[in-house]
Amino acid sequence: MYTNDTILKVRYAETDKMGIVHNSQYYIWFEVARDEYIEKLNITYKQLEDKGIMMPLVETQCKYLEGAKYGDEILIKTSVTEISGVKVVFNYDVFRNSDKKLLAKGKTIQAFVNSNEFKIVNIKKKYPEIWKLFENL
Repeated sequence: MYTNDTILKVRYAETDKMGIVHNSQYYIWFEVARDEYIEKLNITYKQLEDKGIMMPLVETQCKYLEGAKYGDEILIKTSVTEISGVKVVFNYDVFRNSDKKLLAKGKTIQAFVNSNEFKIVNIKKKYPEIWKLFENL
């Protein structure tokens, strides 16, 4: 199973009054990490959309274990734990890079949909060339 590493630095604007990263930021980080992961397949969201495929989120979750703080360098390890012709499940482990402390664990599920009708599409059948890219995860 392929795992992609994304490194980010916590910006001041991402923190709350308590001095830790606001919970909503983790979902933005997940998107950044997921985007990098997909680019490693030699395809971008833009290319998928140009082919008429979109990947809306259908489920998200995050378990916060310890707060990240301004200035921390964050390492997000992204992997795919399940894939079918109609959906893909990404997992995220968020670490403070300096001490490798696990700060959060997350998961997102995306469906493959046709951008014209926004209906679920089986990319394995309808877009075999795209499926081959995802299949090699």
